[in-house]
Amino acid sequence: MRYAQGGGLTAERRAFRERLRFQAAGRFGAEQDNAVIARELRVSVRSVQRWRKAWSQAGERALLSTGPASLPLLSDELFTVLETELNKGPSAHGWPDQTWTLQRIKTLIGRRFHKSYTIQGVAALLKRHGWSCQVPARRAVERDEAAVAGWVKEIWPQVEQPRRRSGHGSSSKTRPGSR
Repeated sequence: MRYAQGGGLTAERRAFRERLRFQAAGRFGAEQDNAVIARELRVSVRSVQRWRKAWSQAGERALLSTGPASLPLLSDELFTVLETELNKGPSAHGWPDQTWTLQRIKTLIGRRFHKSYTIQGVAALLKRHGWSCQVPARRAVERDEAAVAGWVKEIWPQVEQPRRRSGHGSSSKTRPGSR
């Protein structure tokens, strides 16, 4: 099963799924049909089939949760250290500006903790700990509104392609004699 945010199940969700499996096990003993169990527990028939097979081979202990699929590379203690490093800012770590990017954080994790994350893994790690993408709340002080207005008025119309109108001469209509 894949999860959109890439994190897997929380401890509460794993416990909930385990309770579902045990409810299904009680129904296996009553010889209920897989489709009926699936509908009543609001799970897939395939899941009930897997649970029934595991239950018939090893009993209820086969339905116990085995815990998270994998442990995070950075423990909560190490993530606290990472937060301290992030709060120092990118320039403290050798970058020329004050912008944290996922690539820079990935590099920092590699340098500081000797752990290898993917860009998506860094994004998931930060999201899991409550961090989010930041967008500037204000325009840059250096922004020249007059220059922007001039560009939009003078340069952009030259760059923008003229729009085609449907009608006579449009290539969207078939010409007489063409197939």
